[in-house]
Amino acid sequence: MNSEQLAQAAGCTPAIAEKWFPHLVSAMAKYNIGTPARKAAFIAQISHESGRFSDIEENLNYSADGLLKTFPKHFTATDAQRYAHHPMMIANRVYADRMGNGNEASGEGWKYRGRGLIQLSAHDQYKACGSALGLNLLDNPDPLLAPRYAALSAAWYWSVNGCNELADLGRFPATTLKINGGLNGQADRLALFAKAEAVFA
Repeated sequence: MNSEQLAQAAGCTPAIAEKWFPHLVSAMAKYNIGTPARKAAFIAQISHESGRFSDIEENLNYSADGLLKTFPKHFTATDAQRYAHHPMMIANRVYADRMGNGNEASGEGWKYRGRGLIQLSAHDQYKACGSALGLNLLDNPDPLLAPRYAALSAAWYWSVNGCNELADLGRFPATTLKINGGLNGQADRLALFAKAEAVFA
């Protein structure tokens, strides 16, 4: 893969591809993302998750309507009005008591909000990723905002969740489930995957 191929596969500008290229090449080599099938699936997924490599920190600035649509289990109409456009409050509610996070008052939902190219989130993921990368991400999560670790955390997550093997089997929708927990944005993911497959064929 070269930076021109990355720009084509990810649908990003040449300048953005140049910025991310060395970090992605290193991370993909470390986690055996080297076959055409693995590269196409990985680049498609992280490009979608990061808004074409332009957003490596979760945006939780939801309107009241957005909260009710995205997190219907967590908000009543009254709560949604109170929480709307307060990202820290939103994160602390929707990520409370999940994946090792403490309760809403703990602040861990916000502290361990999505970061990196694959939007790593929650206490337990930060702990495991930090251990793998030799970082104390529990005390300081922000290294995942640096390109090197944003790329490495994505490749690590991809690898430990069996996505290489799913890519080998041609099971792209299953990689979305591993990353997203649902099939949100699947049309865009599939369009990126088709583009990346053509580039890496």
